[in-house]
Amino acid sequence: MSWNPGEVLRLVDSLHRDKNIDSEYVFQAIESALVSAARKQYGEESEVVITIDRAAGTLEGSRDGEAIDPEVIGRIGAQTAKQVIIQKIREAERDALVEEFEEQIGQMVSGVVQRAEGGATTVALGPIEAILPRSEQIPGESHHANERVRAIVYEVRPQGNRVKVVLSRNHPSLVARLFEQEIPEIADGVITVNAMAREPGYRSKVAVSSSDTRVDCVGACVGVRGNRIKNIVDELSGERIDIVRWSDDPEVLIPNSLQPAEVEQVLLCDMIGRAIVLVREDQLSLAIGRRGQNVRLASKLSGWDIEIMTADELEEQIERAVSGFCELEGMTEELAQSLVEQGYLSYDDLEVIEPDALQEMGGLTEEQVELIVNQAEVRARQAEVVASEARRQRKIDKIEEEMRAAAEADAQQSSTPPGATTENAPVATENSDQDGDANAT
Repeated sequence: MSWNPGEVLRLVDSLHRDKNIDSEYVFQAIESALVSAARKQYGEESEVVITIDRAAGTLEGSRDGEAIDPEVIGRIGAQTAKQVIIQKIREAERDALVEEFEEQIGQMVSGVVQRAEGGATTVALGPIEAILPRSEQIPGESHHANERVRAIVYEVRPQGNRVKVVLSRNHPSLVARLFEQEIPEIADGVITVNAMAREPGYRSKVAVSSSDTRVDCVGACVGVRGNRIKNIVDELSGERIDIVRWSDDPEVLIPNSLQPAEVEQVLLCDMIGRAIVLVREDQLSLAIGRRGQNVRLASKLSGWDIEIMTADELEEQIERAVSGFCELEGMTEELAQSLVEQGYLSYDDLEVIEPDALQEMGGLTEEQVELIVNQAEVRARQAEVVASEARRQRKIDKIEEEMRAAAEADAQQSSTPPGATTENAPVATENSDQDGDANAT
């Protein structure tokens, strides 16, 4: 195999036109590879210089200042140039795919599952295979070969000569893209998704608004008989979706975001971004939600740190905060009242207060502010120790209670003769079985 100047020039020009690779970049890469190949033949310590004539494609080279035999350069050059050009073609194809998929980051794509193994799912997306890791899947869902799946392009990066595309189905963007696809008014710009909060597989809250007063943003998203939202819920493996009406006014948005709970009053504490929401006793658990999910999502949606309480609880907390603050050296009752009015209700809150703000509110010196904050830090740590001990004791009490209950059940079982029934033992009937099934459902 020998060096063919015309063929090399043609291939370099083809790379430039078809793959948009700079010709000079390819020439330099070939020259560098030729030098490396020559050093392997002559020794790594050799000073080797090889150049390609950009117009004629011919080779010239020297080793330690002496010309290298053109035939030797030709033998080295032919194979090396071929390898470099093949490598550059692969890199160009990889870079083109990287650029293509980088433009789709945050967008929804549809692919076919190739295989699911070790928790990760491989999805065919046109010319490449993308990865849907277990960590980016909706909790509880599973995928099977040949199943069509929709996901968000989450990450794109080159990996050798290949492209690694990571997909996500638990990113909030997936809900937004599904809304755009299923609800024409959103795609047309009549309805806007203003904010979104999501806990994948469990619940999402979506705040929407309409630029046309004739279009009900919530009703349009739900669809006739709920058909539009049902399609989205089905795609998200049954994830519950709350659609709420957006408002720029936090006192309107926060009650909307806490639906279906009914809110009595919203007290905004601007200095610390906290919203104290008052509800009736019978609405307390609904507003908080299971394991705090409803209030947590509402906080993310509205951008406010929401605390749910009844009016009586707020009054008790205010009294406790004022009393506690007044125990701090350098604190006056007037300043304590002002702090509480701004939403500072615990020693933890005083730890993060801006010194300038506290100084201005109480007309204090820097030394007085530092003294108050230091005391608050100490008391906050003490309170955490007490709370931690209380939590530990509650766990111990619960375990002991469960052990006593188990011991009593064992004792009762051992004292009952075989085949006997207690007076209050349930009797299985056809109706009771049906009721049990209904309740389980």
